[in-house]
Amino acid sequence: MDKEHIVKITEELNLKTEQVQATGLLLDEGATVPFIARYRKEATGTLDEVAITRIRDRFTQLRELDKRREAILKSLEDAGKLTDELKKKITAAETLTLLEDIYLPYRPKRRTRATIAREKGLEPLAKLILEQEEIDLQEESLLYIDTEKGVASLEDALAGARDIIAEWINEDQQGRVKIRELFASKGVFRSKIVSGKEEEGLKYKDYFDWEESVGTAPSHRVLAMRRGEKEGFLILRVVPPEEDATSILESLFVKGDGESSKQVIMAVHDSYKRLLSPSIETEIRLETKKRADETAIKVFAENLRQLLLASSLGQKNVMAIDPGFRTGCKVVCLDRQGALVHTDVIYPHQSDERSSKDSENIAKLCERFKVEAIAIGNGTASRETEAFVKKIKLPEHIQVVIVNESGASIYSASEVAREEFPDYDITVRGAVSIGRRLMDPLAELVKIEPKSIGVGQYQHDIDQNALKQGLDDVVISCVNAVGVEINTASPQLLQYVSGLGPQLARNIVAYRNEHGPLTSRAKLKKVPKLGPKAFEQAAGFLRIRDGENPLDRSAVHPESYKIVDAMSKDLGCSVQDLMDNEEMRSKINLEKFVTDAVGMPTLLDIKDELTKPGRDPREKFEAFSFVEGVEKIEDVEEGMQLPGIVTNITAFGAFVDIGVHQDGLVHISQLSNRFVKDPNEVVKVHQKVQVTVLGVDLQRSRISLSMK
Repeated sequence: MDKEHIVKITEELNLKTEQVQATGLLLDEGATVPFIARYRKEATGTLDEVAITRIRDRFTQLRELDKRREAILKSLEDAGKLTDELKKKITAAETLTLLEDIYLPYRPKRRTRATIAREKGLEPLAKLILEQEEIDLQEESLLYIDTEKGVASLEDALAGARDIIAEWINEDQQGRVKIRELFASKGVFRSKIVSGKEEEGLKYKDYFDWEESVGTAPSHRVLAMRRGEKEGFLILRVVPPEEDATSILESLFVKGDGESSKQVIMAVHDSYKRLLSPSIETEIRLETKKRADETAIKVFAENLRQLLLASSLGQKNVMAIDPGFRTGCKVVCLDRQGALVHTDVIYPHQSDERSSKDSENIAKLCERFKVEAIAIGNGTASRETEAFVKKIKLPEHIQVVIVNESGASIYSASEVAREEFPDYDITVRGAVSIGRRLMDPLAELVKIEPKSIGVGQYQHDIDQNALKQGLDDVVISCVNAVGVEINTASPQLLQYVSGLGPQLARNIVAYRNEHGPLTSRAKLKKVPKLGPKAFEQAAGFLRIRDGENPLDRSAVHPESYKIVDAMSKDLGCSVQDLMDNEEMRSKINLEKFVTDAVGMPTLLDIKDELTKPGRDPREKFEAFSFVEGVEKIEDVEEGMQLPGIVTNITAFGAFVDIGVHQDGLVHISQLSNRFVKDPNEVVKVHQKVQVTVLGVDLQRSRISLSMK
């Protein structure tokens, strides 16, 4: 591990050297972020997942910078251009931008106007002009006229020399730094509608004639303008004041007011317009895109975390209905483990006679399969189906819940769904997914690619590799925070457990199918290809509800079982007594069990787990109902006060489902009576809220809401 990297990260993140070094070593050894945060607190000084992830990402960035540095040094050495001074500059470069600036004059080029001018023998003239000494420019330039080389006139010679000077200006490190700073401080985004596309590009109306500072433009507007440009509706530029740019360059390269200086001024203007401005504009566009991506990924990740950690109904017998008008409503019944036990189709919206018959059918199914809750997808006909179900005389204990079905169609058509339900069509699979989402959102949603779940903004415009990394981090964090029941979990859920992955997850499922339920965590070691390292990383996050050892249902890691045994022996009781008896636990003297390897943070975690073994960090489930009679956007009126569920949070506000198949927007200014900088300060995805309707735009299908 590079010591310079450790020092740099320590300073940047305001941490201790030992923390960064220990975390880096654990990561290099293959430890996961959740494992390090939960079970190696003594080594890292109790760093949380956020800090550990930052250390991991910064190590990755610095190592990638080093790889690029090595490639540049090798390229220069192979070309015979590497001097001691150049090597020193490259070694000292701390950013990729600076590294590329240094390398720019030496990197292989395509054939440019400057290249052609050099071939004509005009480089000495260019050097002479750039020196701007007192010379007879006309007389000197005439010496370079050579019709065989294509220099037919005085102007040809001067133009070629200016092309070479323009390239030098473009490659000047100081000039690029100053122009880059100008773009960052005074640059603006300018977007205009492509002529003739006004009607077709109406959704980008806000950007038909828009200007905004590069430094303050928020993520969602940057991504919106870029998407409008990509779709062919907008013309987008990033530019600073041109006179400021040329003034900066003239101050760097123009030394007087003679004839040579006039040529340099012409070269400055040409260099800026033709070379430097497009080059830096591309850089700034990439930089602002990266910044916008980071913000969007952060918003997306937080939304996903909240959605994955939404409260679960738990193990109940559930009826799930995927609603529809013409094609009917798909009905499935699931047992308490989520297994499919019955399928049906009802057509309650086609006639009163059919509705009456289907009511009897639903009532009989509820009785037959001891249904404890009914989940209804929130797609087409959901409110009508909810009204139909609520009219049926069902036992009072049966809850009727509208479930967000975003991504269910993605799951139902996936390879995962086909493997699980090879004999059923996609409509049945979709209904099963809706029911399981009610029982355990986390276990079901991990089967769907995170960006298809329906939270976030502009997810298809974001750097897909960065998005995947960010969202995978969230899924892994959530799965390991909740813990996974090893004997019932799907391979899709198991693969996110620390240290496992897809292959080991499949191996575990295959092993339990062949040998029956695992009765202890220790039996994991018998799973093919699950070695000591994978066991160490995974064991603490896996649960066995009725295992041989009571600690197997807790988050106490097997490596700490001896500590708990010592605690119970010290008090003359069993481990189970410790878990059942608060008075007994209160007698534990943690100081007695501190060793060089195990410190107080781990011991406090152990005691906490003994109190609530395998506790679920998710909130308790609470049923929710929309207002009856408000079922489509035409039913919504200004001034109405309605209950809703937050479905998505963006940088500019929160979207709320009020039960009309069109989410309303609570702009950030309407989230609270106080000033709000980040919507996540006020609301969370899946939160139940009360909103007031500010306005309804039927033409654009937009609903404006307020939470004030």
